[in-house]
Amino acid sequence: MRSRTLLSLSLNFLALFFAITAFVSTYWCVGTQRVPKPKCSKLRTHQCIDYGVNETDPNKVVYSWETGDDRFLFRQFHTGIWISCEENIHDESERCRSFIDLAPPSEKGMLWLSLVSELLYIILLVVGFSLMCIELIHSSNVIDGLKLNAFAAVFTVLSGLLGMVAHVMYTQVFQVTVSLGPPDWRPYNWDYGWSFCVAWASFTCCMGASVTTLNTYTKTVIEFRHKRKTFEQSLREEQAREAYGYFRDHSLHSISKSLDVYSSQSLKSGRRPPLPADSLDFADFSASLGEEQC
Repeated sequence: MRSRTLLSLSLNFLALFFAITAFVSTYWCVGTQRVPKPKCSKLRTHQCIDYGVNETDPNKVVYSWETGDDRFLFRQFHTGIWISCEENIHDESERCRSFIDLAPPSEKGMLWLSLVSELLYIILLVVGFSLMCIELIHSSNVIDGLKLNAFAAVFTVLSGLLGMVAHVMYTQVFQVTVSLGPPDWRPYNWDYGWSFCVAWASFTCCMGASVTTLNTYTKTVIEFRHKRKTFEQSLREEQAREAYGYFRDHSLHSISKSLDVYSSQSLKSGRRPPLPADSLDFADFSASLGEEQC
């Protein structure tokens, strides 16, 4: 039982660690965005468009050779639950903004629900982990251990369900935001990042911890009932033996007492008590009969 408890505790810890890591990271979805190339300048001579502006007349454009996709840059971006960051084409820094502000108004409610579910997922994981630690410390009391194990299993299962709901809802919100989000943010192509994989790994560990905890609880209850049934059966057998011995001793005592009373009454009346059959000598009895006949 202790090994199963340690396994559940380890899986719960991994689920909690992965959930917190995914929650604070910004790599749930990654990809590229297509943005127009900036105007060339003295400080920027690459990855830009040279409009051939006349130095004497800056408003006069001579010619541009940029056509098609040559007019655009592809910058990297990564998005988490809270924040979306994209590469700054003017320098090596990043520009970050709230993903809640980027989501369409029709999806903001679902996004907030996803955030609340993710927070509850982490909180219930903490509660389940705490209960498992308490159970491991106070493992001497079987009844208290069973109660803690049952509560830990319930909290872990609930947290896993909330985590699954949160991940699915976030995925749906992101896909809608890709189509209906701000034009300057919409991805050219995108895919799921390592944070998304870590989030589902957390859910997998959470489900593994809940199944192991439920298995430990069920096994302990079954063993406890079997031991109680065996103890009750042995107790009944012992009571039956004691009752049989008591009645046997009581019956022998009553028989011996009755014989003593009968013997004393026979002596008082002058009659000889009959001898037991096994104490009679039939040879002597036959001889005495012969003598009397003669």
